[in-house]
Amino acid sequence: MDIVTPEQRSAIMAKIGPRNTAPELAVRRALHRMGYRFRLHRPDLPGKPDIVLPRYRTAILVHGCFWHRHPGCRFAYNPKSRLAFWTRKFEKNVSRDLKVRRELEEGGWMVHVVWECETEDSKELQRRLRQLLRTAGRP
Repeated sequence: MDIVTPEQRSAIMAKIGPRNTAPELAVRRALHRMGYRFRLHRPDLPGKPDIVLPRYRTAILVHGCFWHRHPGCRFAYNPKSRLAFWTRKFEKNVSRDLKVRRELEEGGWMVHVVWECETEDSKELQRRLRQLLRTAGRP
């Protein structure tokens, strides 16, 4: 049973946008601190990746664990009501994620996914980003 009214739940869900989310801002801050420059949501690329580092032909997708179904993550829980609706929605999200990733890779882009739960520790996030981008050709 939900602890808020359907109207309150609708208002909460409506505030969740596709851009400038807290996890995305955390990744952007980390990259900026590390000296990387990037572009945001390039409309000419499949799926408008959250962060694009053109110099390294690298796209970073920042996924919310709940919406994109991070395997084994505590945030990727299933809602208790309207299960059929949510199942379809999650399946579409995951399917779209795979399609976008495949299209980017076929276009010669290196693709990395950063999960929402991985942005909680900024030092660990920076370490991981440094490791990911080392494979893209920058020490």
